[in-house]
Amino acid sequence: MNSPIIKRSIIVAGRKTSISLEDEFWKAMRAIATERNWTLSELATRVNANRQQSNLSSAIRLFVLSYFRDQISEHDNNSRARAILANVVTPTAS
Repeated sequence: MNSPIIKRSIIVAGRKTSISLEDEFWKAMRAIATERNWTLSELATRVNANRQQSNLSSAIRLFVLSYFRDQISEHDNNSRARAILANVVTPTAS
């Protein structure tokens, strides 16, 4: 399924700018901002301050990708830890 690129105006570092992103990335940005109790502008400003790409839209896409990769990695690590504990720590019979 192709998602159209949607251009929206947003305040970044106190200045109004336009960002073009697919709808899925806008939704992901909103979810991340909500989780962190930030506005979209605050999130975009933080991404902008740390970006290494010349294009803010690209930097946001990479930020969202990295965020969800980290979530998966954390989940995998927790699952591995539970599996290791399940194999190491066995309940004793009473």
